[in-house]
Amino acid sequence: MRGFRLVLSLFLVWLPVLAVAGPKATAPAKDSSCIHCHQQVTPGIVQQHKASRHYQSGEADCADCHGSDHQAMDDARKARIPTPATCAQCHQEQVTQYQNGKHSLAWVAMEAMPGLQHQPTPMKGAGLKGCSGCHKIGDKDGSKAGLHYGTGACDSCHTRHTFSKKEARDPRACATCHMGFDHPHWEMYSTSKHGVIWQIEGDTGRAPTCTTCHMQQGDHGVMTAWGFLALRLPEEDAEWMADRVEILKALGVLDHAGNPTGRLEVVKAGKVARLTREAFDAERQKMQQTCAHCHSPSYVKDQLEAGDRMIREADRVFARAIRTVRALYADGILTTPEGWTMAPDLLQFYDAKTPIEQDLYKMLMEYRMRAFQGAFHNNPDYSHWYGWAPLVETASRIEAEAQRLRAEHRPGTPKRQK
Repeated sequence: MRGFRLVLSLFLVWLPVLAVAGPKATAPAKDSSCIHCHQQVTPGIVQQHKASRHYQSGEADCADCHGSDHQAMDDARKARIPTPATCAQCHQEQVTQYQNGKHSLAWVAMEAMPGLQHQPTPMKGAGLKGCSGCHKIGDKDGSKAGLHYGTGACDSCHTRHTFSKKEARDPRACATCHMGFDHPHWEMYSTSKHGVIWQIEGDTGRAPTCTTCHMQQGDHGVMTAWGFLALRLPEEDAEWMADRVEILKALGVLDHAGNPTGRLEVVKAGKVARLTREAFDAERQKMQQTCAHCHSPSYVKDQLEAGDRMIREADRVFARAIRTVRALYADGILTTPEGWTMAPDLLQFYDAKTPIEQDLYKMLMEYRMRAFQGAFHNNPDYSHWYGWAPLVETASRIEAEAQRLRAEHRPGTPKRQK
């Protein structure tokens, strides 16, 4: 009995302290007029908002993000669509990190890539039904016609209207964009040993997630050493550098003489390649430190360098195929398509005009990507059977097709009926 009295007396002493130190009220004292109206019009949005920290902490209400101009059903367009600048009012550090990283530059490709300009408008613009559906994570000018619902960025990962940090940290949140044809990161990760452990054990910390490696300590910059295209300059290995020059020419970043073109500025603006060794080494060092939390430094170094060698070997095969196709243009067997400034032009993607160039584009955007990305995501099957194997196979097919085209082009050779 005396023990119980002692515990009770201690509880009564600490009760005022607990009352002061405890969490503050978990909801606004009164719901706004926005909520009252939208409970009838868009109840799902209200439900999501009420589940958010914004609502439960009372830190932000509808008007803080959307403004107060919208007051009736017929003026819904007056509601301001949040941009990163809106989020920066409370999350300045995260927005600054985002703006210094490559996610914020994703919209650059939508306005600069030649192949995207031929796509139907819903795929490349405000319809968000194709490339723009993922590239909308980039910071963009919301004043442009049709982009009323495409100006956001933070909500690509922290989706409306819960804006959940837990959701954004889950690898499945990345899967919508980081999957499929040219960058099956989700498929590679989820079937790697890292991803399998995560799926079995959940978020125990034993297996890394996407954010563990690509958003170290919560950094919203999301940069990698090799960049999207696995290109860096300069390259100390002379043979590898010669192969890389061939690739850069086929991308139109260098002209046929090896001089920079206007597309180099797009590469710089989009940060899709590392253009100094210092920039590459800085990102590599961050990754080494991250991996070293679970692996020995020597093992980390060996594994990352094995990935580098995978890129070198893939570049060798790919550059040889590019030279084969380029020679067809040089000899007049293929002619530069109308409206193109160069050929072959890999950035025209699947709008390439000949089957041999369709194969060349797939070598870049599918097989080479999978070979090196599979290596760095520790997925040997993707690196080999989905990447390296079809890369080599397609290179052989390009050589055979080039020989056929040359034979057909020789004087006196009967022409096929079209």
